[in-house]
Amino acid sequence: MMNVAMRIGGRDAASGDGRYYEKRNPFTGELIARVPDAGPLDAVAAVGAAASAFKEWSKTPPSKRRAILWKAADLLEARAKDVAATITAETGGTFGWGMFNTFFAASILREAAASTTHLSGETIPSDIPGNIALSIRQPVGVVLGIAPWNAPMILGMRAVAMPLACGNTVVLKASEECPGTHRIIGDVLEEAGLPAGAINVLTTSREGAAGAVDALIADPRVKRVNFTGSTHVGKIVAMQAAKYLKPVLLELGGKAPLVVLDDADIDEAAAAANFGAFMHQGQICMSTERIVVQKPVVQQFLDRLAIKARGLKVGDPATPETQIGSMVNERSAQRVQGLVKDAVDRGARIICGGEVHGTLFQPTVLDRVTPDMRIYREESFGPVVIVLPVGDDEEAIRMANDTEYGLSAGVFSRNLDRAYAVASRIESGICHINGPTVADEPQMPFGGVKESGFGRFGGKAGIAEFTELRWITLQTGHRHYPI
Repeated sequence: MMNVAMRIGGRDAASGDGRYYEKRNPFTGELIARVPDAGPLDAVAAVGAAASAFKEWSKTPPSKRRAILWKAADLLEARAKDVAATITAETGGTFGWGMFNTFFAASILREAAASTTHLSGETIPSDIPGNIALSIRQPVGVVLGIAPWNAPMILGMRAVAMPLACGNTVVLKASEECPGTHRIIGDVLEEAGLPAGAINVLTTSREGAAGAVDALIADPRVKRVNFTGSTHVGKIVAMQAAKYLKPVLLELGGKAPLVVLDDADIDEAAAAANFGAFMHQGQICMSTERIVVQKPVVQQFLDRLAIKARGLKVGDPATPETQIGSMVNERSAQRVQGLVKDAVDRGARIICGGEVHGTLFQPTVLDRVTPDMRIYREESFGPVVIVLPVGDDEEAIRMANDTEYGLSAGVFSRNLDRAYAVASRIESGICHINGPTVADEPQMPFGGVKESGFGRFGGKAGIAEFTELRWITLQTGHRHYPI
């Protein structure tokens, strides 16, 4: 059993009314924690703690903020094995996935640390004699970060690191699926020297989340909201934020296309597709869900991909050799199974996979998929990918764009001019040429278009999201007025 408590104002906290929920290991079914189920009053308390800490933290010199964030990265890496074990127990991800999450989250902290001196502005020429015009960036206040379970340490850290680097204080609304993992984020930051209240971690059950989040967004002390998760919930968050005219950054669902042109290196394309479709059981917002392949190479591509998919080791996520672990819960596995069944009932063919055992889902490749099948449109968020044969480049582009989503994409071709021409017309916030749809670096502008959201995490784009851009003037001499 893990001891999971909320963290408010530098202290452990239970929910105000004593409510809690039970968190179980999705693979074994074992009870691993009883977790506080926060309500609206707990939300207000967390915001209050963050608001109280803002005065001190916002005035902390950038070099000191940098040192704290860098130390937190070191502390997180030192706990990597324990963090990875927590991620595996809570989400069913493989131990290797947990280790990757931990070290990537440390790199997010270090990128944020490097950004503390990049809150730069500029001087702007003014037509008024003796007037010096400046644009400056300032911290905004309290930032609400709402993080998901699927890449728990990466996306939890992304929700708080840059806001803190910019001088804001934060409330992290932890996912109900990984409260222990998200609590670790608060622990390492406070241990590194972050003042009490600068980060607060709030836990809720699936049922209790709406009430707490509504209270968080409604609180006038919360100035920015960032949310990573489903498009359905993201729209609710956006509508709530709109009531109070609060800027919100949304990184939502995806249905990423990988376009394989007829001059592609098929071995490289199949390797990228295998990784992009099945890494972390396909439970990544950038996961390859649709492979658009030109007809002259489609059979060759299918053969190579099927060999790779069949060779993946599925099993206990705590076993080091396991490559495909558990889905986050049986509800998710059953939903994906329903998508596959609907497709097969309507004429799709299973090339490989399709078997489900509890929360273990064999990597699955489908072809003969048509637009009337649910899996053609709906985000599967599971280890299932569909292969769609097309003719020329124009048809490939149309097929790639035939989705409401627009987060990530990929194009494979030996002709870089041709590949770029295709990539430039794909409607996505991210596109990789001769690389997988699943890729991230902390300094890159990360986000999508269409139903995949708006705004960008990462680097300079992240600074812009979590600061206020102000125009300030200094009048150095006499100024003439018309009246």
